[in-house]
Amino acid sequence: MTIKVHSANSFIQEISSMPGGEKINLCIQCGTCSASCPNANRMDYTPRELIAMARAGMREEVLSSNSMWLCLSCYMCTVRCPRGIVPTYIMHALEHLAMRHNMSTPRTRTPTLYKVFSNTVYSSGYIPRLGCMTHFYLKVNPFSALKNIPVALALFRHGRMPIKPTRLKPEALGQFRAILDKAKALEAHGEIL
Repeated sequence: MTIKVHSANSFIQEISSMPGGEKINLCIQCGTCSASCPNANRMDYTPRELIAMARAGMREEVLSSNSMWLCLSCYMCTVRCPRGIVPTYIMHALEHLAMRHNMSTPRTRTPTLYKVFSNTVYSSGYIPRLGCMTHFYLKVNPFSALKNIPVALALFRHGRMPIKPTRLKPEALGQFRAILDKAKALEAHGEIL
């Protein structure tokens, strides 16, 4: 495996310019975040390793890993960080960069789920839980939905998966569309994802 190292400075500047990535240089590599992370054993690189690799300029390896996509946003790392860093925010900044550079790993479906959800709500004004998940599974792998049928039935039985989609109020839909339109405009100018 060939490891390409870019200018660490340019990659760190890019991460630092993202909301949530500003404190990446404060990391002292103590490993508390990795020891606190309930998903660290599933990640290609632990949070500590990912931050070290990012600071070393290993853009391709960092952005094509599954690590940031497996962050649960549980904030266990944050409450234990001795430097007051929010590793969860750094993970989210790395997600944005991976999508911006079209480098997300095929081993995770999270970027597809993000896009399906926002596109569905934007175009219809509804939050169709069942319809959104159906569309998602049609995009990634329809047969993988079969193993989730028992979970879906349990959610339905407990009133957590309504068949009828929830309609956003016109004001909320307008605000949601304005946020996505602004994000698309900023993306077109290369300012964000």
